[in-house]
Amino acid sequence: MSSEIRRFTRKSVAKAKQVVANPDASADPVGGGGFAEWAMLTLHALRIELGKSYRVTCDLLSEMPGVLAEIGLSRIPHYTVLRDWFETISMATWRAFLAASVENRSGHAAIDSTGFDRDQPSRHYATRSHYRVRTLKVTALVDVETLYITDIHSTTCTPSDFRIGPQVARRNVSDLRSLAEDRGYDDKTFRDDLRKHGIRPLIKHRIYWTLDHAHNARMDSDRYNQRWMVETAFSSIKRTLGAAVRARSWHLEFREMVLKATVYNLRRSVRYP
Repeated sequence: MSSEIRRFTRKSVAKAKQVVANPDASADPVGGGGFAEWAMLTLHALRIELGKSYRVTCDLLSEMPGVLAEIGLSRIPHYTVLRDWFETISMATWRAFLAASVENRSGHAAIDSTGFDRDQPSRHYATRSHYRVRTLKVTALVDVETLYITDIHSTTCTPSDFRIGPQVARRNVSDLRSLAEDRGYDDKTFRDDLRKHGIRPLIKHRIYWTLDHAHNARMDSDRYNQRWMVETAFSSIKRTLGAAVRARSWHLEFREMVLKATVYNLRRSVRYP
């Protein structure tokens, strides 16, 4: 039986090939060409899985012939090449990689946010550029029955939750049947928009009037209380993949959070097939 890291690599390769324009491209450079995009996606997933720097990741993988065989690589790219690819690959491709990593969707989801620290290299970049924000606000959409993360939103600002919620929901309307959120997402326009797309809003009302108590009492409490599944997903990421982002600039930190969520999903699909 193959090791978990090889099964993780095999799964990553399959998912990465689903989201690139040329999935049949050779992983290794041929005739002076470059590495295949799907191979770079896989290597970055392994970097997050191993929790190492670019340099150390390349050193470790060079000693893992079985893992390289799963990708089809005869050699590992230089760590600077791997680093450059992280920025070269578009955010749309990273998001597609995340979507492909979701094995099962029930349509019943919850949304919530948490903070991830900006690690020391990022803090140095922030100080040099006079950018003082020390925490990345990350919002996740999680399927409450399968615990897969289906979408990620990151920001260095501190907008109200009810402004972020609609952005995340609009990207996933075709996959949602119900959406559970806490009072921070309370907004009539948001509820109306969800209902217009056939999605049941499970959002507690802030208490301003007696009628708000009645609205909350009629809510499906079992579905609403499954919001804690988002906290479980965040907790798993922070415990196993780190509670900080390492990228040096904000736009790469956003990519890193999407990749962390993808690796979390790939782990689940390998461990709980």
